[in-house]
Amino acid sequence: MRFLFVHQNFPGQYVHIARHLAQAGHEVMFLTQRISGQIDGVRSLEYRPTQPVSATHTYLRELESSVENGLAVARVCQWLDRDGYVPDIIIGHNGWGEILYVKDVWPHTPLLGYFEFFYQSIGSDVDFDAEFPPEPDTAMRLRTRNAVNLLGLDAADWGQTPTYWQHSRYPQCCRDRITIVHEGIDTAVVKPDATARLWLHSGICLSPEREIVTYSARDLEPYRGFHVFMRALPRVLRERPEAQALIVGADGVSYGRRPQGASTYREQLCAELAGELDMRRVHFLGRLRYRQYLTVLQVSKVHVYLTYPFVLSWSLIEAMSAGCLVIGSRTPPVEEVISDGVNGRLVEFFDKERLADHIIAALGDGDNRLRSAARQTVIERYDLRSVCIPAYLGLLKTLLPRGAVL
Repeated sequence: MRFLFVHQNFPGQYVHIARHLAQAGHEVMFLTQRISGQIDGVRSLEYRPTQPVSATHTYLRELESSVENGLAVARVCQWLDRDGYVPDIIIGHNGWGEILYVKDVWPHTPLLGYFEFFYQSIGSDVDFDAEFPPEPDTAMRLRTRNAVNLLGLDAADWGQTPTYWQHSRYPQCCRDRITIVHEGIDTAVVKPDATARLWLHSGICLSPEREIVTYSARDLEPYRGFHVFMRALPRVLRERPEAQALIVGADGVSYGRRPQGASTYREQLCAELAGELDMRRVHFLGRLRYRQYLTVLQVSKVHVYLTYPFVLSWSLIEAMSAGCLVIGSRTPPVEEVISDGVNGRLVEFFDKERLADHIIAALGDGDNRLRSAARQTVIERYDLRSVCIPAYLGLLKTLLPRGAVL
């Protein structure tokens, strides 16, 4: 069968299912803005959107970009159609407008859209952190921003989202057309390793026997609690003189606003905490290759994962799969995965003192019960091969002709 994936960042959330389908002998094609890397058996094509040039209202700029993305994808689809290519199903991320017009090229081909987040001005990410209050027009801006969400829901035959909490963000009238299927974690790869060793540029060799606190995010920013974690560190390092902190993530801003008075949140927090942190034991590792990142998790004694009420990171579930003792924020996305005292620890997002208490206790705790329970949770609910791939294939079968073999 012919599967056409659409995602501006190849392969995005589709790495596992695209690889599985290619290995099963299906014809798999990927439309993307940037081809970085490859998957055996998957053909990738780039699309090039035109940059909007009109001086339109600021609320509409993201919508304009989404329309240009959708049109660029549609142009590639038209070229493929003229060449005789017709997919059996199209699977694409809706967030950037890429799937808006593919059904106008192939109206009889089923379209499965990935619906990641429906923006809300109350009880979600934008009004969560008083240190970064919303702008007066936030509610109106977000209502407009959801236009792409709603257009995508109208265009797609069905939707998929990875967690129950993300599903609950969508309007009630849309939820019956969105199935909850997580992309999955390869627990055979992401697993504990007592022999793991991490060498730092300073020459220090770190192993699971050491007191290592880890934190990971795509970018070091408030949405993922970087400011709270950093403010908890001084006390942790004072009370645990052997502790080392490993911080993985880049200095950009994936979500929310940029810092004021500093070029990055790392620079801002380091300046705020100057003289309080033993910087010889705080290691900013930037973005790492995946294997190096897994080694960081495998040597971790305690892993901190904080997030606003927002999209849940793969890194939380990967940390649990690697056997980390995770201290997470008591926010709905995390509470869906972690039960306090059962498979991890939870702390109020802004309570830096309680966070420090938990980290200090975990560094001195030899009890592996929570670590084992964390990994078991991932195996039971998020394992790639036994849970998520079968669920995804089951969803695809509901959209494909009866009797389709996957």
